[in-house]
Amino acid sequence: MSSYKYPFNKVINREGTNAMSVTGYRGYLFDPDEDLSGKYKEENFIPMWVADMEFAIAPEIIDAMKKRLEHPLLGYSMVADPGYSLAFQKWCTDRYGWKPDIKHLVHAKGVIPALYSLIGHICKPDEKVLIVTPSYAFFKHGADFNGVELVCSDLIEVQGTYCMDMDDVREKASDEKCVLGIFCNPHNPTGRVWSEKELQELGEVCLENDVTIISDEIHCDVLRHNTSFTPMAGLFPNSDQIITCMAPSKTFNLAGNLFANIIIPNDELRKTYSENYLPVENPLSIVAAQAAYTDGHAWLNELTDYLDANFKYLKAQLDAHLPHTKFVISESTYLAWVNVSHYFPTDENLTLFFARNAGVLLEGGDMFVANASGHIRLNLACPRVRLEEGLHRVITAILEK
Repeated sequence: MSSYKYPFNKVINREGTNAMSVTGYRGYLFDPDEDLSGKYKEENFIPMWVADMEFAIAPEIIDAMKKRLEHPLLGYSMVADPGYSLAFQKWCTDRYGWKPDIKHLVHAKGVIPALYSLIGHICKPDEKVLIVTPSYAFFKHGADFNGVELVCSDLIEVQGTYCMDMDDVREKASDEKCVLGIFCNPHNPTGRVWSEKELQELGEVCLENDVTIISDEIHCDVLRHNTSFTPMAGLFPNSDQIITCMAPSKTFNLAGNLFANIIIPNDELRKTYSENYLPVENPLSIVAAQAAYTDGHAWLNELTDYLDANFKYLKAQLDAHLPHTKFVISESTYLAWVNVSHYFPTDENLTLFFARNAGVLLEGGDMFVANASGHIRLNLACPRVRLEEGLHRVITAILEK
């Protein structure tokens, strides 16, 4: 763990930086006045919940931002220089063999704001949105925000590996009121990278039923070694009903920069989206994203090595100390999806349990819409020493129940 060019082993104190991971858990994970007293004081809690990293971002990105700051103006900015779009396009082409049309590229302050907007543009109030569960909760929140009905298809889990129930998806997509499907690839929280065969079948089912697809591919760059990713739109080059959402935020720890890439091939929908979007971007966000896509390959390769090792460490510790957990090293993301149901009653609030008894902030399955009881999601994008301590606390808390 010590032969890295980049300082992934360095523990960085985030106090005083307005970081959500250390200051935003009250009101998000818990009621603001929740009693969290227990074995550890709150100032000693270990955050392993929100999906950003405890790693310093690539110095190539920092250098690009510093250089931009040498220019003394930070006024209203937009993505005007074609260099950014070409850098993003080349990133997708080199890594995934998919060359998105830059004429279809628009932007957002994040994938979630884009989802909220797109749901409203695509769906009428009496129509439905289809997702698979467990699911990133903001897919549900986006449907609720727009006042449209959410339809869920439970994933099937076999020995820790998940797959889609295509018969169920087909039945629900055939409802004439179901006009939109939102799918996460790679999947959050399970970390599945859907195969070409699965994506092909899913796409055919949706398109045959005139169901527009939003493919949230924000985690696509964070893969285990020897794993490949396929953008869904690349399998259906002649369709204009597949919207692709990508961003440098998860990959390069730039979530606070609020900048995402949204590829909308349908001319009418793209026009509607653009007319309702203020195309003003943070000038530093533009520079950071372009530097990431241009100069971030080496940093991402080392990140992949580091995360692979962290996942292997987690697996070894669970096998040794909590043999009744169900855990399979995921194909992607830096988020571990662990079934601890053997050790807890079905109604246990796992987020609250681990805060009080382990001093670890994590997300329990009840935060992932449905089909997630007895699971926890652990963020492994942290220095090994932080992972070791956090996992030791989690294991001890379970064994001492």
